[in-house]
Amino acid sequence: MNALPEPKTQAAQAPGAAVFELIEVEKTFQIRPPGRRFTRETVGLKALDGVRLRVEKGTSLALVGESGSGKSTLLRVLLGLDAPTGGRALYHGRPIREARAIGRDFARDVAMVYQDARGSLDPRMTIEALIAEPLRHFNIVPKDQIKSRVAELLNRVGLPTDAAKRYPAGLSGGQVRRVAIARALASEPSVLVADEAVSGLDVSTQAQLLTLLRRLQKDMGLTLVFITHDLGVASYLCEEIAIMYLGRIVETGPTDAVLNAPAHPYAAALRAAAPRFFEPMPDPLPGEIPSPLDLPKGCRFSTRCPAAQPDCQTRDPQLGRFGPARAVACLHPLASPET
Repeated sequence: MNALPEPKTQAAQAPGAAVFELIEVEKTFQIRPPGRRFTRETVGLKALDGVRLRVEKGTSLALVGESGSGKSTLLRVLLGLDAPTGGRALYHGRPIREARAIGRDFARDVAMVYQDARGSLDPRMTIEALIAEPLRHFNIVPKDQIKSRVAELLNRVGLPTDAAKRYPAGLSGGQVRRVAIARALASEPSVLVADEAVSGLDVSTQAQLLTLLRRLQKDMGLTLVFITHDLGVASYLCEEIAIMYLGRIVETGPTDAVLNAPAHPYAAALRAAAPRFFEPMPDPLPGEIPSPLDLPKGCRFSTRCPAAQPDCQTRDPQLGRFGPARAVACLHPLASPET
């Protein structure tokens, strides 16, 4: 069976600029104050606050953080679904919202695998019809080649050809995730964004899907952005990692370097909290996550940080270079920068 072609969209081949670049991005939502349901007064909640991130072509990036850290909002900004209220969000050097609005290149070039894979598939359509939909929409292949292309895509994600005649309800959770990946690949994207794409599955199925995603990313030269809360998944799948806390990226760099020698105390706490075989469960982080409506003065992690010092209560650290390949937002990093 012939291999699928490499992505061909112009945006994917543009030289120079990073695929995605976020420059001091802010996203504020106006909400009613807690306990005041019937008032018209609103307050601003900063879901993203000065986010800086650069995603190079062909790299794999894991975006990691606790619930409420801003990962989903950042995802929506990257996909052009939400406009930032401050800063610049760029796709190949052009504002993401502008790139999304002009032509169909962005929609074809940036594919999404949703956390709720089953919910993202129309239950009334066969698997063949679901995968064929983007092929027809973007005129990927002539009509008489659609059936064979669907078969190629099913083969690429490890599903039998006869799965094409089945419906999503007749597939297991792992098979549904494979269908969602095949459908995302149908438009021949150069960027694949996956939101918790293996969560809720048994360990063996997770391992199969992670191996599949890793192989696809390498074979097709995809730029992969993977949102997860699992450091093990991030370590296996992605070359780069960005760790978020309360709307900011607090540490980023090569995954192995960050996880083996975390510089930010929050990154170290996440690393320590990861369960290990034949060892007792580690203690959770002390304290409660501050409300985004009432952030502490100085470093927003200072109220939970076991290594906090007096100046952490007054100075707000910004993300800055930490050695040649890493960046950290901490006044007193735990590790020494690599030379």
